[in-house]
Amino acid sequence: MTKITVKTNGSIRIEGEFELLDGEGNKFDLAGRTTISLCRCGQSKNSPFCDGTHKLIEFHSEIKAHTLEPLKV
Repeated sequence: MTKITVKTNGSIRIEGEFELLDGEGNKFDLAGRTTISLCRCGQSKNSPFCDGTHKLIEFHSEIKAHTLEPLKV
């Protein structure tokens, strides 16, 4: 199972079994990691991975879980 957590004022944390691909379908070599954090602030120098820059630039974003509208078919 894969767990994805959107952290308040921070990154998106991904835990479990997953693959990470770029926009062209190329797979990132995660060197065996089963947990990574992806940048949400857009300022990481190691994009798409979080490097903690969100703390320096005082990035603010609070996400609360909610229900999506049903799919329209």
